[in-house]
Amino acid sequence: MLRWISIFGGLLIMMGQHSRSEALFYYFRLEDQVPENHLLRLIDKHISFEFVRERLRTSYSESGRPSIDPELLLRILLIGYLYGLSSERKLVEELRMHLAWRWFTGLGFDQEIPHHSTFSKNRHGRFQESKLFEELFEQIVRQCVEVGLVQGQHLSVDGSFVEANAAKESRIPRQQWGEAAQVNQTVRQYLVELEQQNPIEEPVHQQDQVSTTDPDSTYATKGGTPARLGYYDNYLVDNDSCVIVGVQGTAARMSQETVAAQDMLTRFAQWQGRTPESVAADTTYGNGEFLQWLADRSITPYMRTRDSIHRKNSPFYGPERFTYQPEHNRYICPAGQPLNYGGRNLRNRTYAYIGTRKRCGACALKAQCTSGAFRFLAIHMEEPARQRARELANTPEFAHAQRQRKKVEALFAELKNQIGLRRLRLRRLKFVREQFFLAAAAQNIKRLVRFLSQPTTPTLPATS
Repeated sequence: MLRWISIFGGLLIMMGQHSRSEALFYYFRLEDQVPENHLLRLIDKHISFEFVRERLRTSYSESGRPSIDPELLLRILLIGYLYGLSSERKLVEELRMHLAWRWFTGLGFDQEIPHHSTFSKNRHGRFQESKLFEELFEQIVRQCVEVGLVQGQHLSVDGSFVEANAAKESRIPRQQWGEAAQVNQTVRQYLVELEQQNPIEEPVHQQDQVSTTDPDSTYATKGGTPARLGYYDNYLVDNDSCVIVGVQGTAARMSQETVAAQDMLTRFAQWQGRTPESVAADTTYGNGEFLQWLADRSITPYMRTRDSIHRKNSPFYGPERFTYQPEHNRYICPAGQPLNYGGRNLRNRTYAYIGTRKRCGACALKAQCTSGAFRFLAIHMEEPARQRARELANTPEFAHAQRQRKKVEALFAELKNQIGLRRLRLRRLKFVREQFFLAAAAQNIKRLVRFLSQPTTPTLPATS
């Protein structure tokens, strides 16, 4: 170490200068370099990953060279989602330099880091077949329930559009797929899988044009943004703890959001052994079928109904002004005249009730009821469930539930801004779902270890 002494403006300055030197050997332990309150140390303390080997035991041969430990691969992938590195190549490069990351994975300085291609090989093989990432997510949710972090009484559900790893220019008409399959392996593999899984019916997200880069992606938009290829990441969240208790990747179609919500609610109810008391959502979920599904399970829906623009802006009497008479299966209008049953529309899931020219033509309230010759009333098949949702929308509980629902949007912001999942890296729905499961597991792990690491206040003995 050298010290320079100089006089500047009559002042004596002693400035040290550090000379770079490199020793041949360093004596220290990785264990001593990771603080007690470090995120990875807390995860290692409170969460067990031993289930990985048991889950994948049947996927490995009893003979041959020992393979890379699957728990090691999972820990490395988890680090990437905890710290916003979705690229496995970049993750391996960073792992060489981070002491805490090496300690968490159990890799010493003299041990070789797995090649980035190893992750891709396992994803297309053992990880995909065993649904390892889904199992990790479920394990974390169960632990959140067991330790009391998740109450599971009041939930919120929402979906967010995530851009696919494909450009809109990669779309071609379906009629050209036969030609494309001759030169494009992705298209060829997609057609083979489609024939094996569902040889008769078309996919749920049938489109006139399909991407040759990612055939499962859907050309859609959400929130007024330009249309892009992507998927929906659907979350079911416990309002009190902000823990994700359900995650589902679907095609980017609004109809798929309610399907995913039903699947997630059903699965979580099986874990808990009981259904939640309420579910909050936006207007997208307020269709009659989903509202009736919730009513059948005694789940209170805190969401506005999806009423048509015509109904919202109509200057005439709405269906709520008409009284239903179940014994006659008819409605009574505000003027006291009956509207008789006229059939049903299966496409719109409505029942039709119709007045007559004679009764409506002479009615004093006709100007407020209809501009036609007679009143036509379309009643949704699940109208009681829809009306129940409208009544709940005027309660203080509804306003509170909608405020709680904002937590889902915060989780999606974390997903895209901190985890870096604004655009997917993997392609095809089965691999996209793995990304969603792993990202949600990483989000839950942060909240779980924070909850388990809270200092406990000792209870003082009562004094007489």
